[in-house]
Amino acid sequence: MSSPASSNPVTIGTSGMTLDDVISVARGGCQVALAEEAVAAMSATRVQIEALANAPEPVYGVSTGFGALANRHIPAEMRTQLQRSLIRSHAAGMGAPIEREVVRALMLLRLKTLASGRTGVRPVVAETMAALLNAGITPVVREFGSLGCSGDLAPLSHCALVLMGEGEATGPDGVGRPVPDLLASAGIEPIELQEKEGLALINGTDGMLGMLILAIADLEHLCDVADLTASMSVEALLGTDQVFRPELHLPLRPHPGQALSAANMFAHLRGSGIVASHRVDDVRVQDAYSLRCAPQVAGAVRDTITHARVVAGRELAATIDNPVVLGDGTVSSNGNFHGAPVGYVLDFLAIVAADLGSISERRTDRLLDRHRSHGLPPFLADDPGVDSGLMIAQYTQAALVSENKRLAVPASVDSIPSSAMQEDHVSMGWHAARKLRLSVANLTRILAIELVASARAIDLREPLKPSSASADVISRLRATVPGPGPDRFLAPELEAAEHFVRAIRFA
Repeated sequence: MSSPASSNPVTIGTSGMTLDDVISVARGGCQVALAEEAVAAMSATRVQIEALANAPEPVYGVSTGFGALANRHIPAEMRTQLQRSLIRSHAAGMGAPIEREVVRALMLLRLKTLASGRTGVRPVVAETMAALLNAGITPVVREFGSLGCSGDLAPLSHCALVLMGEGEATGPDGVGRPVPDLLASAGIEPIELQEKEGLALINGTDGMLGMLILAIADLEHLCDVADLTASMSVEALLGTDQVFRPELHLPLRPHPGQALSAANMFAHLRGSGIVASHRVDDVRVQDAYSLRCAPQVAGAVRDTITHARVVAGRELAATIDNPVVLGDGTVSSNGNFHGAPVGYVLDFLAIVAADLGSISERRTDRLLDRHRSHGLPPFLADDPGVDSGLMIAQYTQAALVSENKRLAVPASVDSIPSSAMQEDHVSMGWHAARKLRLSVANLTRILAIELVASARAIDLREPLKPSSASADVISRLRATVPGPGPDRFLAPELEAAEHFVRAIRFA
């Protein structure tokens, strides 16, 4: 889902930022600016790091090796090479490049932590990262490389490499060019990393958190879409709107998400001539679960997203680095880079996305089955037998649902030891995030197919009139997706419906 660019830059201070800030920079191309307080805080803690660097006692991350090699004290004349070697060796990702919005999100979130003044980097490091974002230069980050513990090491290392004038990157036009050329064209000087700075650039949960924030925005939108498509399916299947009355929800079962989805559906069906046509003489006692329980399922999805928002907000307020500079000036090792809190909710969201798609597919199947659709033609075909209608569209939908069920298997229950058993339990949060992105994309397509089917079914109920809300949606959909008729090349219409679902906005 897109997010419009804001003319006002996101100011990064010593405290956290909002989820909307992340969306506006990652998707909307919003500019960023460092607050004076952040520059002052970074300058103050840098003095402490330099004092430790000059002390005879070894300090992890400042004057030692890393991970399982932390027992080696590194002399001062080799520490620039130490930082450079750290980034080069850790930029070891493989696979296809990940999406630009994800890279921008993880860069912004790492910049947020640098600006906290707790990592010990010089202000120039943060200023250079901000300049990359503002110039639209995007490091190429590969799909595989993070275990979600000790931070998203490989992805962040690919970004840090570009700060050094190395690695791979694309310009604002999305075209890859040599990194030195990209930096020079933007007037950005590559940086030579000093003590602690390499580690500070890569030791965070920024990749998985960035993908969590993007997924939250997408899933909140798709919950609204699901309420819409469910309402249209209820209408098309001659269902009742009475099960969505407010007195049946929050007073009896106080789940806020359920109440919201029920209210959305009740409002959408208001004034429907189709619903009114069978209200008095309908012999059915109650509708099938996929219709009647739509608010309970979509509402539980909403409440899970709310929990994910709480976790994301806490992580946005966090300073993730190891070691970290405390308020009293001491430098302390810690385990805050472990991605378990983020990994868990990423997996929770994949589970609910799979179920929201599953109930949508059940409604679509019901629309196409003449034995359960209450008078609609088989597969909503123009001339059943000659035409197959939306038969295979439902196959595609079922395939997407099945794929999302596989993607719902949690990544966070897995762990594989690394770094010579020093890092012997990891979160796999990055993998949870990557599969969630696939789940969200699949859910978008699933709901698009239900929209196409329910809109066609409502058209086939003429001369009965739908609600004004349904009529408005169908009218807008028909600009790119034609209504009932003989069979035609369906794939472009389904793709157009997918774009419609992504772009539709709700009051």
